[in-house]
Amino acid sequence: MSVGKFRSGLTLAVALVAALSISACAGQKRQRLAYEERPVELLYNTGYQRLQQQRWADAIDYFQEVERQHPYSEWSRRAILMQVYAYYQNNNYPEAIAASDRFVQLFPGNPSAAYAYYMKAVCNFEQITDVGRDQGYATAALSGLRDVARRYPGSAYAIDATVKIDMVNDQLAGKEMSIGRYYQRGNQPLAAINRYKSVVANPDFQRTSHTPEALYRLVEVYLSLGLKDEATRNGAVLGFNYPGSPWYAEAYALLTEQGAKPEVAPEGQRESWLRRMIPG
Repeated sequence: MSVGKFRSGLTLAVALVAALSISACAGQKRQRLAYEERPVELLYNTGYQRLQQQRWADAIDYFQEVERQHPYSEWSRRAILMQVYAYYQNNNYPEAIAASDRFVQLFPGNPSAAYAYYMKAVCNFEQITDVGRDQGYATAALSGLRDVARRYPGSAYAIDATVKIDMVNDQLAGKEMSIGRYYQRGNQPLAAINRYKSVVANPDFQRTSHTPEALYRLVEVYLSLGLKDEATRNGAVLGFNYPGSPWYAEAYALLTEQGAKPEVAPEGQRESWLRRMIPG
């Protein structure tokens, strides 16, 4: 599953709402923003203008200047949120996470803290790599997304977090399957069984696309060990829950070859009730 680089319109919409955008006055061109005492409205609105122009680094400079020159103002609070968004759009995920953490530490009870928690989780979510690599970002994203769903149930953040939670669980289950197949190919059946079982037994993984394959692989491995009863039991679970899955068709054929034909035939191979009652 490719979950990196997932962009949601929610991130922009909530950033602009949280920041309570203010009518802008144009900023002056400059090579690099030097320290100069400026009205807070000018700094903020120039940063906002740069944001609209997708000049993310320039926008960050102005919002940082707002925070530095007017640290105790309402503008400073808004500027931190806008930095989070600009960093995110510029793919500066560590900086976006740091700004989110700073906002939560300074304003833990503010309604906009929901956005900070959400963006921190999204930044980890978008750094998730393929299942062949370390899944540290996936684990961090899952923790953050669950926190958002728990803290702000029913909100737009929680709704989007719930969707992403399912995607991350599918990713983590895929990682377990990848390791299990590696052990199976390496003739380490017991290690493979443990990985496949972790997918089948974990309630969060049971809803993923990997569960049918995990059950099929258990059938394969148990048959290779001569444990026909265990293979049949897992095949029965697969047939009961996923009768139309191609994995069950494979498991059914495999078990039949071993003389352990399951009771439930795969969909498409079942005889009609009339044919069973009146043979021929």
